[in-house]
Amino acid sequence: MSALVLAVLLAALDQTIVSTALPRIAEDLNGFASISWVSAAYLLASTAATPLWGKLGDMFGRRRLYLVSTGLFLLASAACGLAQNLPELIAARALQGIGGGGMIVLTFALVGDVVPPAERGRYQGMFGSVYGVASIVGPLLGGVFTDQLSWRWAFLINLPVGAVTLVIAARALPSGVRRATARIDCAGALLLAALATGIVLVTSFGQRWGWASPRIIALVAATAALAAILPAVERRAAAPVLPVTMLASRTVVFASLIGFVANAAMFSVLVYLPTYLQIVHGVSATLSGVHLLPLVVGLVVSQSLAGRWAAHAERLRTILVTGLALNVVGLLLLGTVGADTPTLVLSGYFLVTGVGIGMVPMVVLTAVQNTVAPEDIGAASAVVTFARSIGAAFGVAVFGTLLTSGFAGRLRDLPLPPAFDAARPETVRSLSGALRPAVLDAFAHATGAGFLWITPLVALGAFLALLLGPGRETPAAPLSAPAQAVGAHDSVPGGQGGQGEVVRPGDGGRSR
Repeated sequence: MSALVLAVLLAALDQTIVSTALPRIAEDLNGFASISWVSAAYLLASTAATPLWGKLGDMFGRRRLYLVSTGLFLLASAACGLAQNLPELIAARALQGIGGGGMIVLTFALVGDVVPPAERGRYQGMFGSVYGVASIVGPLLGGVFTDQLSWRWAFLINLPVGAVTLVIAARALPSGVRRATARIDCAGALLLAALATGIVLVTSFGQRWGWASPRIIALVAATAALAAILPAVERRAAAPVLPVTMLASRTVVFASLIGFVANAAMFSVLVYLPTYLQIVHGVSATLSGVHLLPLVVGLVVSQSLAGRWAAHAERLRTILVTGLALNVVGLLLLGTVGADTPTLVLSGYFLVTGVGIGMVPMVVLTAVQNTVAPEDIGAASAVVTFARSIGAAFGVAVFGTLLTSGFAGRLRDLPLPPAFDAARPETVRSLSGALRPAVLDAFAHATGAGFLWITPLVALGAFLALLLGPGRETPAAPLSAPAQAVGAHDSVPGGQGGQGEVVRPGDGGRSR
C-alpha cells in the first residue's frame, strides 16, 4: 500500500505542480505562445492511455505493467527536468502522462486484486485523500521549487521518490494472473485514444480558439464520428479495450456519469478558488493554499469515513447521495461569495464543500469494482477513471468560460487602463481609487456565478445516485466475455477479490 500511495501522489502532483511554474518555464525556454501545452500534454496523454493500461492489466497481470508505467513516468520526469526547449518539454510531458495514467488506474485495479470487497472502500478512500491533497499541494510545491531552486525540480523531485516506489513495488506487489487469450485490441485502443484526445482538446482549448471556430467545430465533428464508430469496432474485437457489454451494467454506466459530474465540480473548485483568493483577497499563492486548509481537511476526513462506511454495500447509494447533496450545498454557498466575504465565513464554506467532494470519487470506484468480475476489474476501473478525467477537463473548461465571460460583462462599463490584465493579481492590485473595489467585486461575483452554474450538474449526479441499486449486483459471467450477454443482474467478485472466482447464482451469491 505504501508503494501504491506514493505512485498516486506522484501522478496526481504532476497534474498540478507545473501550474505555478509555467511563467518561469515560458521565460527560460522562450515559449510563451505554446506554454499551455505543457499542462495539456500530460492531461491528454494520461486520459488517452488510461483504458489501454486497464485492459492490458487484465490480460497480462497488473504488477509488471505497474512497474513498466512507473519506470516510464520516472524516465519522462528526468527528460522533463533536462529539457532544453519547449518542444522537448512538451514531448516529455506527454510521455510522462502515459506513465502517470497507468500508475493511477493500475493502482486502483490492484486494490481490487488484493483487498476483499468489504474493505475496498476504506483503501480507495485513502488514495482519494492523497489525490485531493495533491491537487492543493501541487501548485504550492511548484511555486516553492520555482522561487527557491528551479522549475526543473518540479520534475526531478519525482526521481528519488519514484525510485523508492519501484523498489517497494517490485518486492511487495503480488505477481498477478496472466489471462491473455487473444491479441491486443490495437484498433480499439487507437480509436479510444483518438476519442479522448478530441474531447480533451475541445474542452482545454475551446475558450482560447473560440467555441464557434472552425478548428473546434472540426474537432467536435471528428470526436462524434469516433464515438459512433467505436462500439462497432469493439463488438468485433476478441479482447476489447472497452467491452461494450460492460456498458449494459447500470452500475458501471451510472457510476461513470457520477464520477464525471463529481470531478467536474471538484476541479472547478480546486482550480478557481485559489485564483479567487489571490485576486480578490490579495493573498500569495502559498497563503491561498493555507486558506484552503478547511477544504482539504473536509476532503480527507470525509474520504476516510466514506471509505469505511462503504464496507457495507447497502450504504454505497446513501453515501453517494449524501456526498453529492453536500456538494450542491457547498456550491450554493460558494455562489454567494463577494469581495468582502469574511475569512471565517469562507472557511465554513470551504469545509462543507470539501466534505461533499470527498465522499464521492472513491466510493464510485468501489461500487463498480464490487459489481464486475475479477477479470474485468482493470477495464471497469479504467472506464470510471477515464470518465473522471474527462469530467475534470470539462469542468475546468466550462467554469473558465463562464468566469471569463461573466467577468468581461461586468467590466464593460468600467474605465480600465490599456495594460489591465485580469489574469494577473498584481495588475488588479495596482488599480487605484474606486476602480479597484469595483473590479474585485466584479471578479468575485463572476466566480460565484460560475459555481451556481455548475450546481445543476451536481444535482443531476445526485439523481443518478438515487437510481443505483442499494447493494451489490450479481452477474452470471464476466462482463467482457464476448459470447455472454448481460441480463438484469451484473457480476460480483467472489471471495477475497482478485482470486479469479466469480460468485454465481446458486453458489451463495447474493442477487439484487
